[in-house]
Amino acid sequence: MWYILSMQAPLILRPLIATERQALLAGLRSAHTFTMRRCQILLASAEGQHTPAIARHLHCDDHTVRNAIHAFHRCGVAALQPKSCRPLTTHRAFNDLGRERLRARVHQSPRTLGKPTSLWTLDVVAQVSFAQGLTQRQVSGETIRATLLELGVRWKRAKHWITSPDPESLRKKHCRDRWMLLAKEHPTWALGFADEVWWSRLAQPDQHGGPEQATPIRLQELTYSKADPDPKAVACYGLLLRQRSLHPDQLLLRFVDGRPVSAMTIEFLAWWSQKLSGMGITGLFLVWENASWHKSQAVRTWLRTHNQQVKQTGAGVRIISCLLPTKSPWLNPIEPKWVHGKRAVSEPDQMLTADEVEQRVYAYYRCAFEEHLPMPEQVA
Repeated sequence: MWYILSMQAPLILRPLIATERQALLAGLRSAHTFTMRRCQILLASAEGQHTPAIARHLHCDDHTVRNAIHAFHRCGVAALQPKSCRPLTTHRAFNDLGRERLRARVHQSPRTLGKPTSLWTLDVVAQVSFAQGLTQRQVSGETIRATLLELGVRWKRAKHWITSPDPESLRKKHCRDRWMLLAKEHPTWALGFADEVWWSRLAQPDQHGGPEQATPIRLQELTYSKADPDPKAVACYGLLLRQRSLHPDQLLLRFVDGRPVSAMTIEFLAWWSQKLSGMGITGLFLVWENASWHKSQAVRTWLRTHNQQVKQTGAGVRIISCLLPTKSPWLNPIEPKWVHGKRAVSEPDQMLTADEVEQRVYAYYRCAFEEHLPMPEQVA
């Protein structure tokens, strides 16, 4: 019995003209792998090599070689450039109703849907969308990103690299958290977050206008005159007081003449004690940053002496201080209050006087006006 074996005819590249050969030789130095590989295939075929030999030499498939030769026969030199990989027809993963439901989902916490995290990720959104029937199949995170972009929802990846370089960061953070728990257990104790801030008359803070604003905010560059008697910026101390869960947060402010120093910090601590004692508070868990005037020898000595006096007399407010890790402003809740305050008191097109700045600051935080803390003579 005889069998007739059908063999595929050998495929050889047609003869090249001079310009085509120059283009193939130039493509061997191309930065694109697709162009370089096709030029290698076509030049080898032009030398008379068969497709199986070319495939073995270049470590590719025989169909890849044949596709390159057929494409060159159809398009000529244009076949050396890669074409778009996008499909000819696309289908939306979300219909109109599903897109609106997706917009509503991403504005909720994942914990309300049984997820163990409070942050949305693209993969979690894709899983929830498929589980709730918003999509007919499991889509990718990039599909979710493109859909949210069409809906006008801005997506920003959560940054997990915001950490403090302080080697004792974990211990100090645990200390802060412990004070927060103890303040809730003691009815006559309060939790305070202290910080100092400069209110500049020249620097314009970042402003964000909402869609309801008719005209955008235009900030103008302000210039300082040497004849101006007021300083370029004024400093103030602040204490964010969290007494008990039934009491709202309270902010205590005190502007200073000059800059914050240890002597002014001691005066501000004494002023706190009088204010808090009149409010029925017997103890304060004080949390503040690692400024030099917070951890100086003079301030630590005053705190130790003050606490001994309160213990002996039974009158006054005991103060227990806790330092935050270095370069960790996100652990101090008074920091965002400064940011919002600077946006509220600024004037886009004119320079305010120092008195106007102070008045706006007191009005914004709803604090009573207090006299400035004077600069000590030995520091001035």
